[in-house]
Amino acid sequence: MSTKLMTRAAGLALASLMASTMIGGAMADEDTIKVGILHSLSGTMAISETTLKDAMLMLIEEQNKKGGLLGKKLEAVVVDPASDWPLFAEKARELIEVNKVSAVFGCWTSVSRKSVLPVFEELNSVLFYPVQYEGEESQRNVFYTGAAPNQQAIPAVDYLMSEEGGAVKRWVLAGTDYVYPRTTNKILEAYLKAKGVADEDIMINYTPFGHSDWQTIVSDIKAFGSAGKKTAVVSTINGDANVPFYKELGNAGIKAEDIPVVAFSVGEEELAGLDTAPLVGHLAAWNYFQSADTEANAEFIDTWHAYTKDDKRVTNDPMEASYIGFNMWLKAVEKAGTTDSDAVIDALVGVSVPNLTGGYSAMMPNHHITKPVLIGEIQEDGQFETVWETSGLVAGDAWSDYLEGSKDLISDWRAPMSCGNFNVKTGKCGGSGS
Repeated sequence: MSTKLMTRAAGLALASLMASTMIGGAMADEDTIKVGILHSLSGTMAISETTLKDAMLMLIEEQNKKGGLLGKKLEAVVVDPASDWPLFAEKARELIEVNKVSAVFGCWTSVSRKSVLPVFEELNSVLFYPVQYEGEESQRNVFYTGAAPNQQAIPAVDYLMSEEGGAVKRWVLAGTDYVYPRTTNKILEAYLKAKGVADEDIMINYTPFGHSDWQTIVSDIKAFGSAGKKTAVVSTINGDANVPFYKELGNAGIKAEDIPVVAFSVGEEELAGLDTAPLVGHLAAWNYFQSADTEANAEFIDTWHAYTKDDKRVTNDPMEASYIGFNMWLKAVEKAGTTDSDAVIDALVGVSVPNLTGGYSAMMPNHHITKPVLIGEIQEDGQFETVWETSGLVAGDAWSDYLEGSKDLISDWRAPMSCGNFNVKTGKCGGSGS
């Protein structure tokens, strides 16, 4: 056979192989519904995000035991964006374009979410974001099942200001240096000032991801708290930096009765790696604690322990937010009769599913959900005892009432408005909603 014929034959064989692979791939795609999982399994955020990957795999396995979705099995596609914010966008694109997932559950930090937003908008896919965040965003392709500031940060400050919470007068806003802590603290600073707190009674501090040398900062906090006014720390410190932060608080002898810390990013999972003895009495604000005494929660914990084969593995708030988001997606797909993004996005608004603290959480027209707000006190076993909670569910507010550029904005993704940042004063939509 001539070289030319051999090349042509090889080419035909390759084309035939590619065609059969594509057909096989298409058939495989038809046989299952693919679900993307986009969480850091390495790097500074792995301490928090790995559990969410495990929780999603459990939820998918449990749903397949019930018969899957639309008569098909669900298939998880897991990627590791490795706490690398630009890599989140690349991995999101890979999940949607290459793996053809029907929806993605993922991200933790706001910088990772901001990184993927243009990808979901461009490719018109669906992201469920399960972590508390700073608000100031409502995007058509994103469903926010974690807390907005009015479902965590503002109630936590209200509690600490109250007699019951210690009548705090001085405030340390300590955060990791990225968009979530900076925007949350901007909202909290405006809120505190609106409540009559003076400039000199607010101390703000930012540290990089993975920060480990807390001696100077904790010393400054101690000095700030020694002015004769009740002081508290509001912590938006994220990831593994929490371990040396809390350790240094203990070293400095800062007890909860002296200067309480209320954390927005420390839950049961983060406490599992800490010596909790010096932390007893410090606080966290979430919408769920493992200690919630409900039948649904007991069943969830049992399923989790059976799945992980480890009775010591804890549950936490972002896991519950993943659970809520996943069940909302299932219900919306069933309602729409398809996994098509546009149909599912429309079907999601108004969907209501059980949460784990009792009652039902509903998806609002602004793509945020209704949730209870709980303040918990750290116990010696690394669990939280709820010391305060809202009397009912709180609807997540995408735009803060305390920021100048936001207080006139509302979000409603239903037709005819279909807008994430509608200005009620000008009567105009500002754009994509972020």
